[in-house]
Amino acid sequence: MAEDKKLGPDLTQGVPLSSIEDGGSLLGHVGADAVLLVRQGADVFAIAAECTHYHGPLAEGVVQGYEVRCPWHHACFDIRTGEALHAPALSPLACWSVEQQGGNVFVRTKIPQPKPRPRGKPSDTPSKIVIVGGGAAGFAAAEMLRRQGYQDSIVMLSSDDAPPVDRPNLSKDYLAGSAPEDWLPLRPDDFYKDNHIDLRLKSDVGKIDPRAGAVTLADGSALPYDRLLLATGAEPVRLPIPGADLPHVHVLRSLADCRAIIKAADAAKRVVVIGASFIGLEVAASLHARKVEVHVVAPEKRPLERVFGPQMGDFVRKLHEEHGVVFHLEDSSEEITANQVKLKSGAMLDADLVVAGVGVRPRLSLAEQAGLALDRGVKVDAYLQTSAPNIFAAGDIARWPDPHSGETIRVEHWVVAERQGQIAALNMLGMRQPFTAVPFFWSQHYDIPINYVGHAEKWDDIEIEGDISAKDCLLRYRLSGKVLAVASIFRDRESLEAEIAMERGAP
Repeated sequence: MAEDKKLGPDLTQGVPLSSIEDGGSLLGHVGADAVLLVRQGADVFAIAAECTHYHGPLAEGVVQGYEVRCPWHHACFDIRTGEALHAPALSPLACWSVEQQGGNVFVRTKIPQPKPRPRGKPSDTPSKIVIVGGGAAGFAAAEMLRRQGYQDSIVMLSSDDAPPVDRPNLSKDYLAGSAPEDWLPLRPDDFYKDNHIDLRLKSDVGKIDPRAGAVTLADGSALPYDRLLLATGAEPVRLPIPGADLPHVHVLRSLADCRAIIKAADAAKRVVVIGASFIGLEVAASLHARKVEVHVVAPEKRPLERVFGPQMGDFVRKLHEEHGVVFHLEDSSEEITANQVKLKSGAMLDADLVVAGVGVRPRLSLAEQAGLALDRGVKVDAYLQTSAPNIFAAGDIARWPDPHSGETIRVEHWVVAERQGQIAALNMLGMRQPFTAVPFFWSQHYDIPINYVGHAEKWDDIEIEGDISAKDCLLRYRLSGKVLAVASIFRDRESLEAEIAMERGAP
């Protein structure tokens, strides 16, 4: 039996069924294609071995029933059909036919993509769905509607000038120069035409009238709806200091923002990043990769301590300093001039380029105008429905009842926004699917990924397993003995297992 050291056995030659544990998997290959065999009892399924998101190795993930989860960013697939069940993956896995003969398993032929298994039975058939927002939640909703066989009108209104893109990449590989721009679109331009999704870019909404069931655009035209998804996202906080509007001062949210920073960085020698947020520090790492001297100014004692705690905060600071980033902590910017940033301490930092990463705020003006219930976000129920009939909300604006923490929470994570968009799509069709996903995000600092599952706004204990400085650790954030969140570095399988345990309500 031929075997490739990287891809395992040649599955066209067959492997013993006994070599695949029940509930387990085996990595092999069919020609040049890496194929993962997954066994459930007497049944064996063959799927592509790489996640369709960022090509994560599914053989290193977790199999649970008829699902396999990617170890990198926690995408989830149906092993029977290849369907991408949970974001961040949106595209299905390729599937192969499986034959069993004489106690051996053979895989030879790739098969047409099986139809997705129904998520539920639609109890409603709205004829007009409008999505306000062209980000993660809005796109995921539109894609899921078509995937579920919805045939009627979908209009997506986006204030952006570019179709939906992979926003996490804007502060990571694309900004660093290690990913081409053609990686960024979530789908090619013809996807929208082929799927009859009326994507309207540079379209600003003036108001929403819940009673009339209509959206009024900025040009005064009206657009009726039967169901509306509000997914307006968040906008960067602008610095309230003199000079914040100078042309060399940037924020990062859109593709246009990222292009402008890249253009400015090409001619810059030194950048000052104001804010030690996730965006700020990822920008610092990415611009360092472009050979720009980087200084970070922030008022806190440690970067990211509010989310990760002091130990991980110290690690993140040391990691950046090892790459040459200079921190100015427990300080803040007072003024920006054409070539300097003045700090509260009196220090003056030379700066050809300034990037402000001091947080974002949810875009709530439309929700407020429409009279929707608000609570530091748009209040939604377990089905992501707002206080108004036929209006749903998802993404950065939504505050929902989280069954895992027992709190109502709002988070600004890309994966959460996508997953909420998918569930909102099902519920706009009347399927009554509660949103129960455990929040997840990842942050990239040079070659070090930090994964985080759960949501802990406060804790009274951090249990550290492994060694943070050795970049091999898992941190559990507890409140009154309950694990609310888990952060990890290169503990991918444990991170997945923690997510599954939280979903089940297990300790």
